[in-house]
Amino acid sequence: MFFFLLNLALSDLGSICTTVPKALHNSLWDTSTISYSGCAAQLLLFVFFISAEVSLLTVMCYDRYVSICKPLHCGTLLGSRACAHMAAAAWASAFLNALMLTASTFSLSLCHGNVLGQFFCEIPQILKLSCSKSYLRELGLITLSMSFGFGCFVFIIFSYVQIFRAVLRIPTEQGWHKAFSTCLPHLAVVSLFVSTVMFAHLKPPSMSSPSLDLALSVLYSVVPPALNPLIYSLRNQELKAAVCNCVNEGLWFQWL
Repeated sequence: MFFFLLNLALSDLGSICTTVPKALHNSLWDTSTISYSGCAAQLLLFVFFISAEVSLLTVMCYDRYVSICKPLHCGTLLGSRACAHMAAAAWASAFLNALMLTASTFSLSLCHGNVLGQFFCEIPQILKLSCSKSYLRELGLITLSMSFGFGCFVFIIFSYVQIFRAVLRIPTEQGWHKAFSTCLPHLAVVSLFVSTVMFAHLKPPSMSSPSLDLALSVLYSVVPPALNPLIYSLRNQELKAAVCNCVNEGLWFQWL
């Protein structure tokens, strides 16, 4: 799990470093421009790190499934070589997905100007600038790519159904607590990431507005990667005690 957490941390760091520094630069220097090649590179890296996060969360779910449902096979199914192969497959599939989407997106002819309504280069915003026929072609490629994410989501749901069935058969309350404490951080990260992405891209068109789209983009591109380390770190008892002390001190000073 710690090996996969390292990979997840790298994907979170990469996705934040892809969008936030350029946005801060534009804000500090009072500008809002990005070059064509810079936009393509930003889109490629962002989709790459987001796709890697989806793949790694799926692999981590398999790790939890084996640990709880097949504990006697952990040494075989989750050996160092197997973990390295799964991580490599996650990064490779993410890169292929990002390369396909970026290449197909920037092969479009932009007929409606070059102004994006976001703080970073995002596929839905680029599609708004493309021609209608090209848009239909790009929509097919996005649907094909989203099937990858949907497959990961179905695998996670199926794994957790098996995990919860196995946990409910544990006779002791201590066993329940240990199993749930192992799964809840991963489940919280998956829920946060999936809910923000789905709400940002599947909301009704009547709810769309420039300010709402901007807020939702920040919500799914910055907030989950920033919160993931905190969610997993709360399993550390010393860190948990430190957070509780900070909260208690803050409430005490507020009361004074």
